[in-house]
Amino acid sequence: MEITGKTKIMFVLADPIDHVRASAVMNAYFGSIGDDLAVSPIHVLPGDLGHVIASLRLMRNVFGFGVTIPHKTRVIEHLDEITPAARLIGAVNFVKRTAEGCLVGDNLDARGFIASLAQHEVAVRNRKVLQVGAGGAGRATAFGLAEAGARELIITNRDDGKAHALAAAVAAHYPATKVSAGRAEARSFDLIVNTTSLGMKPDDPLPVDIEGVGAGATVSDIIVNPAVTRLLARAAAQGAKVIGGNPMLDAQMALVARFIAR
Repeated sequence: MEITGKTKIMFVLADPIDHVRASAVMNAYFGSIGDDLAVSPIHVLPGDLGHVIASLRLMRNVFGFGVTIPHKTRVIEHLDEITPAARLIGAVNFVKRTAEGCLVGDNLDARGFIASLAQHEVAVRNRKVLQVGAGGAGRATAFGLAEAGARELIITNRDDGKAHALAAAVAAHYPATKVSAGRAEARSFDLIVNTTSLGMKPDDPLPVDIEGVGAGATVSDIIVNPAVTRLLARAAAQGAKVIGGNPMLDAQMALVARFIAR
């Protein structure tokens, strides 16, 4: 890739940064469509987020930036505008910088996640789903699952308060889906989704006990690096269908291109 003064620049803001793969996927995608755009990850500590975003406003060849752990919710306070989808979810994962320097945030996680399931012929409608996690990515996933017609959605999280708050928010917008928060046995669900960061490190504990989960169930993990987490490896060994985070990321590329276009 040749980067010149004409190249459009984007970043991915994260902490930690070793797991970030979005920049490589975006560079490959934009290269494939002939767009002169380069993406690089930047290690941004939570306390520095506001300062970094203020600087990005002043960089006229920066077209936008991706946002991942742990910045998806806190980034909102530093933006000029967010889309209705991002407002509903309460989290942002992509921001575009307009020619005037305004920053507009959107959340493409939900659409990317549901598209990745569809690509693997996994239906959500009328399914019973267990979701682990209620953070920025978890919020997007929960709203996406309800919008896609899940019959029942149970959200479990280390912070019970966050799980209950998210369940209430989703239920208020999608009353056709039975939404609740609390502990549950994974074996009784059609689809189990991990939206936490547990699995990025080799010594991470499993985010959920999948004892008894096997053929007929699908286990999805939104983590992209490693491509196969311990959770997915265990689920596959038990006969379950597994979907990693890379398809979700891939599905967002066309959405990102449309969103940042000036």
